[in-house]
Amino acid sequence: MDRLKGKVAIVTGAASGIGRASALLFAEEGAHVLAADIAAGGLGETLELLRRSDPKAESLEVDVTKAEDVRRMIEKARQTLGGLDILFNNAGIEGDFVPISECTEENWDRTLAVNLKGVFLGIKYGAHAMVEQGGGVIINTASVAGLVGVRNFAAYAASKGGVIQLTRTAALEYARQGVRVNCICPGMIDTPLTARLIPDEEMRRAAAAQTQPLQRIGQPEDIARAALYLASDDASFATGTALVVDGAYTAQ
Repeated sequence: MDRLKGKVAIVTGAASGIGRASALLFAEEGAHVLAADIAAGGLGETLELLRRSDPKAESLEVDVTKAEDVRRMIEKARQTLGGLDILFNNAGIEGDFVPISECTEENWDRTLAVNLKGVFLGIKYGAHAMVEQGGGVIINTASVAGLVGVRNFAAYAASKGGVIQLTRTAALEYARQGVRVNCICPGMIDTPLTARLIPDEEMRRAAAAQTQPLQRIGQPEDIARAALYLASDDASFATGTALVVDGAYTAQ
């Protein structure tokens, strides 16, 4: 407990799934959390849950593809919570599950805008704020799809591969300015994103059992705990890394 005591954290994509689980865990560990998402309904539920352990918690409706929204998010954290120590760029979409020949330009552009441009904007403005206050931690959600090829998922895989390389580049650029930058590569996790791809719950679990050697589908809390490690001082020597949490999927 209290591994993030007194820290200020922003979590994007916090209306559900990994984002919600991470925001709640950060708050339980002592952080003051700003939960951000474009989905206002789920965001309200997250805020209600957050305030059980963090009465100062705030929320903000944000489109991470828009620079003005991202700047506004960071300024709200600084003005209402007193700074910015941790930024978890977690917001993402799956896009269409189709072969490259059927992938529309609109799907390509939207998927890369949310998954990659959103992370870029978070780093661009978040790191600047952290440098001004003497340091901080940035965590980005990538995917095992950024490490291996995935049929029919070109836009998503390209966006997540980009997140890994952007993370490494940012880590090099900000290492001497006290900002650590890492990403997490989840395997199959039981989130709304996965449910949209495989609507049937039993089929999701069966697919996980077949593809992930641990033979279970991951839970949002599995990724939240990895994010907590990277956000905490326990990871003080970790930067520029892609932490794989995938039930040994990529070990095969």
